[in-house]
Amino acid sequence: MPSIDALVSTPSLFALLVLAAFLVGLSKGGLPAVAMLSVPILSLTMSPLIAAILLLPIYILSDVVGVYLYRREFSMENLKILIPAGIAGVMVGWLTAAFVSDRMVALLIGVMGVSFCLYTWFLKRPDASAQPAATGKGLFWGTLSGFTSFVAHAGAPPFQIFVLPQKLPKMVFAGTTTLVFAAVNLAKIIPYSTLHPYTGSTLGVSALLLPVAATGTVIGKKLIQKLPDKLFFLTVQAALFCISIKLIIDAS
Repeated sequence: MPSIDALVSTPSLFALLVLAAFLVGLSKGGLPAVAMLSVPILSLTMSPLIAAILLLPIYILSDVVGVYLYRREFSMENLKILIPAGIAGVMVGWLTAAFVSDRMVALLIGVMGVSFCLYTWFLKRPDASAQPAATGKGLFWGTLSGFTSFVAHAGAPPFQIFVLPQKLPKMVFAGTTTLVFAAVNLAKIIPYSTLHPYTGSTLGVSALLLPVAATGTVIGKKLIQKLPDKLFFLTVQAALFCISIKLIIDAS
């Protein structure tokens, strides 16, 4: 693990850390899937493991801002299903960490994301009615979301596959996303600490980047408030498609 001095004193590396933290903040502000780009960006100059260790505290601290911003805008029905399922998925990821490869998980997530987008764009009727938050489906996709979030910081695709067909109002969708993953990230603390203990250096870098992430969170909410609903959900789907393609390529 590089020292905090080395991380901060190398301009190119610190710039990537700032960008990654800002993307995490944007995601917590309601721009789903954007944060999935943070680990790949940092992986250009460090191992994915170190990147994940650095980013989890930033995720959690950004969650505090995001939960406050969306404290009145969320789907309680979805929270009741997805939070317990997501935490269960984290536990599954913890128990199977020694047996499941990142490549296999990345391929699974990528195929699911691409399939969902292609179905939505080319096969699903535009005037199809909103689907209910079915408990059985929610438990499946929520557990899978928690699992993929634990092993690859990539919980957004399974979450979106379940929630997008419900056609929730834009701000409710964003708030539900933020609150669900706030709970999932809290559930990662002990498992991550046992697998890869945090150091003072790690937490020091995270503390430096917190203002960047918090700023991104506020900007993220302001952006989605201004985006038309149709453009917002198209943006979400496009981000999901691009990230899914990248995951498939990385796993090849």
